[in-house]
Amino acid sequence: MFATLTDKLTAIFNKITSRGVLSEEDVNNTMREIRIALLEADVALPVVKDFIARVKEQALGEKVVRSVQPGQMVIKIVHDELLRLLDDGDAALNLRAVPPVAVLMVGLQGSGKTTTAAKLAKRLATKNGKKVLLASLDIYRPAAQEQLSQLAAQIGGHTLPVVAGEKPAAITRRALDYAKKGGFDVLILDSAGRLHIDQALMDEVVEVKKIANPTEVLLVADAMIGQDACNVAKAFKEQVGVSGLVLTRIDGSSRAGAALSMKMVAGVPIKFLGTGEKLDEFEEFHADRLAGRILGQGDVVSLVEKAIENVDRAETEKLAAQMMKGRFDLNMMLAQLKQVQKLGSLGGIIGMIPGLSKFRSQIEAAGVGDDLIKKQEAIILSMTPQERKNPDIIKASRKKRIAAGSGVEVQEVNKLLKSFDQMAAMMKKMGRMGGLPAPTALKNFPLGKMLGGGLGKFPFK
Repeated sequence: MFATLTDKLTAIFNKITSRGVLSEEDVNNTMREIRIALLEADVALPVVKDFIARVKEQALGEKVVRSVQPGQMVIKIVHDELLRLLDDGDAALNLRAVPPVAVLMVGLQGSGKTTTAAKLAKRLATKNGKKVLLASLDIYRPAAQEQLSQLAAQIGGHTLPVVAGEKPAAITRRALDYAKKGGFDVLILDSAGRLHIDQALMDEVVEVKKIANPTEVLLVADAMIGQDACNVAKAFKEQVGVSGLVLTRIDGSSRAGAALSMKMVAGVPIKFLGTGEKLDEFEEFHADRLAGRILGQGDVVSLVEKAIENVDRAETEKLAAQMMKGRFDLNMMLAQLKQVQKLGSLGGIIGMIPGLSKFRSQIEAAGVGDDLIKKQEAIILSMTPQERKNPDIIKASRKKRIAAGSGVEVQEVNKLLKSFDQMAAMMKKMGRMGGLPAPTALKNFPLGKMLGGGLGKFPFK
């Protein structure tokens, strides 16, 4: 998410933080570079102009010029203005109404509305204890209603039974009645989309809104929408009246400047972010955390929350206890690989660790990524229980068999065994010393030595 923008801003800030004094020319050059970086990240020109003007005015002030660390002051100004741009102060979902409370999902076709509706339903059920009914109003896209039913089944949710030939307005009325009689707390209406904005789409959504009287009208938008983001946000704001934004595929866009543009044009808060394809890869929006990620400062809070939600604490504590005793085998390494995968994509994890995002390109060049984790998992799964317990018995013939079974070359098996040896040595050291200092542990485990020592090459602060 925002990888390209983050990398460019980090490079820009590295230039000015190394200087003890900043001249007006330095500030102007910095502002010009930030302006280019924002435009290349698909942030709309009016948004960029306003942002740069506000930052420049403060950056040229006496407080910055006479500061002991003027570069750091400029970074703080950029952070604060970015926070002002993103933060609305009211990102919580409004469910304050007599049940069933209706939430209407709107947006263009292909933006991820249906999947987002299911993700929201799962979140409301698991985190808020709500009984949620999903209803598809999309009678145009082939199998759209069936898709929602299948997604609901995956999350153990409820969907409105489909009646062939029923129009969206009639579906809405029936959904409200069904939700009321069924004792549902929330009704999520998944409206139809189009490949482009047209009046028929808007008229239909407006009619549904009048019938349902939703507390929230959420505009679901693909973060990779690019420069058309402002037109989409403006059209739905003026004709439908949206109350919040949900940005999908945040993980798949390295630019994602549409997020900044749509927030300003629509004048409504960003409520949620779709961070991946899985139904649990969906998080509440926090302006301060996103600002930190964009500026390469990480987001430890979100990383900890992900760990609490997805990592098996009992299993982790059991593994930790064994490791502290100096015991470590390939079964334990496999368990750690699975734990890392539960946290989401490795790129997302890297963006959340302070100071590490600046090394993103080197990490990618070193081949450290999600594919490597899956490859290493496949290699270990191709071993016999005896080999996992005692890796020392894995010689040439066994390596060939393991490589063939996991679809890799023998050299990949050798790399994994080398990584294992490094981790095993570290675990023995931890057992003797009662643990390693945090920076060393972070550099070596679980994202470093386990992944071939790739992260061990980069400094941690």
